Amino acid sequence: MTDAPSDAPAATTREAVAAVSAASTTWAASSYADRARVIRTIADALDTAADDLITTAHEETHLPEARLAGELRRTTFQLRLFADVTEDGAFLDVRIDRPDAEWPMGAPRPDMRRMLVPIGPVLVFAASNFPFAFSVAGGDTAAALAAGNAVLVKAHSGHPRLSDATAAVISSAARAAGAPGDLVQVIHGTENGVAALRDPAIKAASFTGSISAGRALFDIANARPEPIPFYGELGSVNPAFVAPTAASRRADEIARGYLGSITGSRGQLCTKPGVLLVPAASPVLDALCDAEVPDPAQLLNDRIQQGFVKGVTSLSAHHGVSVLRGGSDSLADPPGTTLLLTTLDEVLAEPNTLVTEVFGPVGLVVSYTSPAELPELARALDGQLTATIVADEDAASDIALARALVPILTEKAGRLLWNQWPTGVSVTYAQQHGGPYPATTVPTTTAVGTASITRFLRPVAFQNFPASLLPDALRDGNPLGVPQRIDG
Repeated sequence: MTDAPSDAPAATTREAVAAVSAASTTWAASSYADRARVIRTIADALDTAADDLITTAHEETHLPEARLAGELRRTTFQLRLFADVTEDGAFLDVRIDRPDAEWPMGAPRPDMRRMLVPIGPVLVFAASNFPFAFSVAGGDTAAALAAGNAVLVKAHSGHPRLSDATAAVISSAARAAGAPGDLVQVIHGTENGVAALRDPAIKAASFTGSISAGRALFDIANARPEPIPFYGELGSVNPAFVAPTAASRRADEIARGYLGSITGSRGQLCTKPGVLLVPAASPVLDALCDAEVPDPAQLLNDRIQQGFVKGVTSLSAHHGVSVLRGGSDSLADPPGTTLLLTTLDEVLAEPNTLVTEVFGPVGLVVSYTSPAELPELARALDGQLTATIVADEDAASDIALARALVPILTEKAGRLLWNQWPTGVSVTYAQQHGGPYPATTVPTTTAVGTASITRFLRPVAFQNFPASLLPDALRDGNPLGVPQRIDG
């Protein structure tokens, strides 16, 4: 590989897009082995710079250094996992149909060879709550790089210094490995992000954030003269359904698990189970009041703190909502843990008012009198990232409830959990982090796991081409050793 034309910091958004576009052309032409080697070099460089990066992240986000260290490990693991995917070649989804004069459709089948190719320069809108794993070097960047695209990152305003520092590490590592120094560029500011999204050189974009901001960007992406894929992760309350037998047998365990899930990272996770459904007479209610919770800690930034106060205040003011657990620090800065209580009837009457995402250490507990009522609520839900069922497998009534819920929740959510909590999203081959709108704008894809690479690829078929003009991955004899699905 050769270096991109310029490694100097881009002075304008247009220059940044141009630099990333040039780098993307070079990067797409690189071998899969070189691509994997560079990505691993970037991961190693981030690990080497960990102390400085974590210190900066702590200063900007208030997140504990131990939490940030774990997140950075996840981030570099993710990069190396995508390097493995790139080397393996299965992501190319190579399909070869050899000529068949007797093809049953009524006409001969030509020689047809199909594979996935890089989509082009990718714009990533970084998230506030994961300054490493969903930011400059995060999952979207890793997937785009593995697919063969350079990346322009619109940095989040919550950690600008960390964003620039991370980009500097990536640029230096890329150059040292013989890749374009502009492989990953960073811009700042909402207007610059919008300008980049409108630039015709950008061929796909991803976003993690609020429904309002994500929808606005989604509309811009689709209103371009050349619309582009926009992979937005927007909002989710991730309901958790507790079956009666499990509630009676495991109240303390359920309460501890739920509170741990909604207070992890101070409740600032897109997979936080914001709504918990429990039997009205359940001992879980008392256990939720008695279980220990972490001491108050600062939220990521003033905007999230203000949103938390507004959300809790609005829910608390509803005539059908009471405070199950709270205190004088519930709306303080930093805030304590708050649990609000309502009934299933109230939620069914106003689902759009009560079933709403609030970032921070708060959960809405919904009591129900009959399990038979829960499918109705499940049908009333918007699209979700996750849905959880807490039930005992040896209890016939719990299994009956699960059988009623699973088909509905499969339509509503991208990931269903059984007796586990949805926070702590594992980076794996089978992970699905997405769901119907408004959880995401493209429910057929995932933002976490190796399958996310497909967002930044597009298919191309070559019909009746001579072998000398075919990409190596499509040639007979499999010179690259990539998996090929061959018919005929």
